[in-house]
Amino acid sequence: MLDTASLSLEQAPPISIPLRFFFTAPMFGMVAGMLVMVAGADMAVSRWTPAVLAFTHLLTLGFLSLVMVGAVIQMLPVLAGSPLPRAVPVGTLVHVTLTGGILLMVPGFLSPDPRFMISALSLLGTGCVLFLAAAGVALIRVGNASPTVKAMRLAVISLAVTLALGTLLGLGRVGLASLGVSSALTDVHLTWGALGWMGLLLIGVAYQVVPMFQVTPEYPEWLRRFLAATLFAGLLLWSSIFIGLSGTEFSFVPADLVLSLLLLEVAGFAVATLVLQSRRQRKIYDPTLAFWRVGLISLVASALLGAVAQWTPSVGQSSWYPLVLGWLVLVGAGVSLTNGMLYKIVPFLCWFHLQNRQIALKSFGATVPHMKGFVPDRLAKRQYRLHVGVCFFGLVGLFWPAPFLRVFGLFLFISNATFLVIISMAARRFRRTFADIEANREDQELN
Repeated sequence: MLDTASLSLEQAPPISIPLRFFFTAPMFGMVAGMLVMVAGADMAVSRWTPAVLAFTHLLTLGFLSLVMVGAVIQMLPVLAGSPLPRAVPVGTLVHVTLTGGILLMVPGFLSPDPRFMISALSLLGTGCVLFLAAAGVALIRVGNASPTVKAMRLAVISLAVTLALGTLLGLGRVGLASLGVSSALTDVHLTWGALGWMGLLLIGVAYQVVPMFQVTPEYPEWLRRFLAATLFAGLLLWSSIFIGLSGTEFSFVPADLVLSLLLLEVAGFAVATLVLQSRRQRKIYDPTLAFWRVGLISLVASALLGAVAQWTPSVGQSSWYPLVLGWLVLVGAGVSLTNGMLYKIVPFLCWFHLQNRQIALKSFGATVPHMKGFVPDRLAKRQYRLHVGVCFFGLVGLFWPAPFLRVFGLFLFISNATFLVIISMAARRFRRTFADIEANREDQELN
């Protein structure tokens, strides 16, 4: 049984606000799949090719960040009792500007016309600044902040750093900014986005959703208290050393040491989560756990690979290292964990909103489905099998690109299309049940 005693939806935005972010994310995953099918073996040449840059941003911004923004908008009032100010218009405008900016960023990388990139940066900047301002106000209002809220605060600050660096790099790409250390800034941008924005938010959300949805023990108190803060402080220290030493005759050893420790910290969090899942009270098969395990194992592998690369030049300077690391972080960890979370969050939101509406109207003649009634296990299991194909062909395709990368793109497209259909079915079930609750109330009034 879910423990929802500490949750509140009285101040939450309509369910349509977070769902529009969740529905748009797999659409960008489909676009990413189509891009791979068109580019083929060119995707395995270098991380700097226009196709790889466009693909990376389709997943980081189009898939992962849209889900995260939608989750923050919904979770702040539910977990912290602090909604975003004017959540409906703000959420709508943030969604429109982010979606438009991500769409324009694809031709911004693929086309020599600078107007695409300038327009993309303008829209993305507008949407991110608006979201940062609204989320910042909501987070500041929280008095006695939980570990989840503290991690979210640091994640939002990390998003601001990622946005600033990304904007500078984008302007440099079209010749509107002079970058003396663009390679170093690119690495810092990627690290703040992966470990800061995405990593810290994942950690904060996991504190809540893993015990709640997977019926595990709570994370250890010391881990919840110190993990997010030490990871954020380490990012500040690493980026200061890394940029400060860039282009100088000094060794990068201090930066390498700090980054290695940060990566091992992330690996430790993933291992701790796997241990908690092994101790879950409910041993019934749950396909969403399979997504989590693939994601957590990929997270451990990416952290260990990154740490090894800091001290092994033959690995760190190889052509395959950044591509394999990117696959582990984005596809293996990011997409897997996001799928696993959404298969719980979407049906939970549908169920919880309907329960609150039913209680508010005192309309108990209509039946609210349980969570698996919105997303049956058999459908989640079907998409998981497709996702395994995504992971397998994506990794193999980095080493044998000609025969396998287009297959990876096809699986990525089909997997995201299936995911979109499944969560759309949940939304349709929500609308039908909502209508039944309203109709039942009208019948009660007539009688």
